[in-house]
Amino acid sequence: MAELTIGQEVPDFTLPASSGEDVTLSGFRGRKVVLYFYPKDMTEACTKEACSFRDSHPILEAKGAVVLGVSPDPVKSHGKFTEKYGLPFLLLSDEDHRVSEMYGVWQLKKMYGREYMGIVRSTFLIDEEGKLLKEWRNVRVKGHTEDVLAALG
Repeated sequence: MAELTIGQEVPDFTLPASSGEDVTLSGFRGRKVVLYFYPKDMTEACTKEACSFRDSHPILEAKGAVVLGVSPDPVKSHGKFTEKYGLPFLLLSDEDHRVSEMYGVWQLKKMYGREYMGIVRSTFLIDEEGKLLKEWRNVRVKGHTEDVLAALG
């Protein structure tokens, strides 16, 4: 698992986005970034999380933050998810889970006695210079967006 330290520069990456373009994290320098990793499009908890960020998007923008969601789903799935729920932010496709591994969120999970590798729901708040301000790991969706808003000040 990757160790990220508060105040340290976060790993840069480029991934394909729901918009059809490739997006590079360092392209958002000068703005705060709410980078959230989630397991799967169209699932109950992931939909609640995405819709919570959607509903708070005007406040997040007013606080100078951009939201980026990352999951292993393909771009086509992200496009459907974005369209169905009117998501105003980009979803990035990490199909080979390279970026998820860099951030230490690709881990062994257990469900119904079965073990498998997958994304552990996590959020990283990155400052205007690309440094880690705060991280939330093993996120519970309820109240999470409010925690992120509070951290933005």
